[in-house]
Amino acid sequence: MIDLEIEDQAWLAAEPDAEALALAVTQATLAYIDFTEGSVTLLLTDDQSVRELNLRFRQKDSATNVLSFPAPQNPERHLGDVALAYGVCAREAAEQGKPLAHHLQHLVAHGVLHLVGYDHETDAEAEQMEGLERVILAGLGVPDPYAAEQGDHG
Repeated sequence: MIDLEIEDQAWLAAEPDAEALALAVTQATLAYIDFTEGSVTLLLTDDQSVRELNLRFRQKDSATNVLSFPAPQNPERHLGDVALAYGVCAREAAEQGKPLAHHLQHLVAHGVLHLVGYDHETDAEAEQMEGLERVILAGLGVPDPYAAEQGDHG
């Protein structure tokens, strides 16, 4: 089960299909990692709410694009919560020349992968996580989110 709350209506104003896009990529990510039972909560909110969550749980006083909060093991198999900040996400999409829809789906996939233990602290971890994101997104018709960044490196 995927519980989605849209707390900031700017998401829907900028991307009317935000709910369907977020649900589709969450389902695709869970299916890809073969997680068939349990739940995830998604929150599409504003920068201030994400900033407050980031400060409260990570001691970082800034908004970020996506935060993931893995749940401890529980009988309900709730994986955890993912929160996205509209302003940061919209700004990044514009700066990267990407549709907000694609950036939203990328960041939701990224957040859900964090819930199941993937990380990007090392180059090897980042390579593995980015590879999974590329495959999941390609299945939804979303271009490689890292293609532009790769071109910038030489």
